[in-house]
Amino acid sequence: MSTVMRMHSIDDAAPPDAVPADAPAPVRAVAPVAVPGGAPAASAAAAPLRLTPAQRLGRTLRRELPTWALGALSIVLLIGFWHLATTHRWVFYIRFTNVPGPVEVFGEAMNLFGNKGFTTHVMLSLRRIMLGFAIATVLGVTLGLLIGRYRHVRSLLFPAMEILRPIPAIAWVPISIMLWPTTETSIVFITFIGAFFPILLNTVHGVATMDAVLVRAARCLGATEFALMTQVVLRGAMPHIFTGLAVGMGVAWVSLIAAEMISGQYGVGYFTWEAYSLIEYSNIVIGMLVIGVLGLACSGVIRLLGRVLMPWQASSGKENSR
Repeated sequence: MSTVMRMHSIDDAAPPDAVPADAPAPVRAVAPVAVPGGAPAASAAAAPLRLTPAQRLGRTLRRELPTWALGALSIVLLIGFWHLATTHRWVFYIRFTNVPGPVEVFGEAMNLFGNKGFTTHVMLSLRRIMLGFAIATVLGVTLGLLIGRYRHVRSLLFPAMEILRPIPAIAWVPISIMLWPTTETSIVFITFIGAFFPILLNTVHGVATMDAVLVRAARCLGATEFALMTQVVLRGAMPHIFTGLAVGMGVAWVSLIAAEMISGQYGVGYFTWEAYSLIEYSNIVIGMLVIGVLGLACSGVIRLLGRVLMPWQASSGKENSR
């Protein structure tokens, strides 16, 4: 009887794997769903969305529109002040009695811009500035890297450079006329002098302030001296180099216009000085505005090239600006 009872209790007992009726249902792992290309759906959702060119353009416009609006406002305010001062002939130590107004200057500019002679002046000035600035960039960056990197080169060249640096570009006009066989070459030389020293000094400063850890790391990785100069030192000094290029471009325009006024027969500087000699006041203002616009365009090209070659600078600039 006891045996029968023992068998009955075994039959009534719940199996080990049985789950109570009121227990929650077990959670099953769900395999990730594949998407075309083999990436899981979760990874595809976490990946950044690719913007179309139109969306990128819209985002850029929304980000830059306030800056452009403020820039346009400053130009409008300047033109408005110019118009009021010349219309009412203001005299408060500064005299606007003989200064032409914006309407008069605009009308004369429309006639000049179709003139072949004026186009020749502009193109010659651009050729001179590009040639002198290109030579100054090559020599200034090369010598700046060598002077900043090697102590013996700095001891040999830098004192002579410091003697020549304070001499203004305009003071080089007489000696350049004696040195070079043609007036065109002397004007390019004066433009070169104006751009050379800002580029040289900023390059030297960029090399001197570069993090020494980068140089040591490159040496530990087996970099040759040429690779060290081109891949580490040059890239590390690039922010200062482009600062020197921007400053040098401005000084080069100042030197070019001064040289054209003194010894040139063509160019925007000569055109402006000739307009003053002939009492053509509108042409004076046109020459000044053309110089400003050309200088702004040249500086803009340098800044754009800097953004292309140094994308990390653009991102850090956005973080630092408010």
